[in-house]
Amino acid sequence: MTAYERDHRTMRERMEAGDAYIADDPELEEASYAARDLMAAVNATGPREGVRRRELLAELLGAIGEQTEIRPPLYVDYGRNIGIGARTFVNFGLVALDVARIEIGDDVQIGPNVQLLTPTHPVEPGPRRDKWEAAEPITIGDNVWLGGGVIVCPGVTIGADTVVGAGSVVTKDLPAGVIAVGNPARVIRSV
Repeated sequence: MTAYERDHRTMRERMEAGDAYIADDPELEEASYAARDLMAAVNATGPREGVRRRELLAELLGAIGEQTEIRPPLYVDYGRNIGIGARTFVNFGLVALDVARIEIGDDVQIGPNVQLLTPTHPVEPGPRRDKWEAAEPITIGDNVWLGGGVIVCPGVTIGADTVVGAGSVVTKDLPAGVIAVGNPARVIRSV
């Protein structure tokens, strides 16, 4: 019996604790299906259906601040693990894999096709083949701007007022008030 198998918590309990779990557990699959149903409804709204889209997003997400706009399509795992502050703008095509918590501050600008990726997978081939995974939270501070196509990796925190250039891959925490670009993203100067 492996260390993974000796843990008697439910897969949901393991996932919420940030520990290894198996995603195709029936309880987690049902939660994912429910989120994808809501996600499909959000993505089916037209450009003039802002009120309806906002109602659906309030049901899908853990929190959504006043005057925050999210343009579909939006892709999530569960939705409920995402909190978004006030006056934030999310452009087309956000992928927010919220196995762990994703916190997005106030007045954030998120460009098109940004990916916020909390899941991690074992490096060892056996547990990975057996479908074990885990996750680490992502935190985006107030007034951050993520350019188009930015990828934020698991466990990353981006400080307030930071700008991340288009196409950058953020693999490590970024402090507040800087501009970072590249793969991996590197700080090039203060704001």
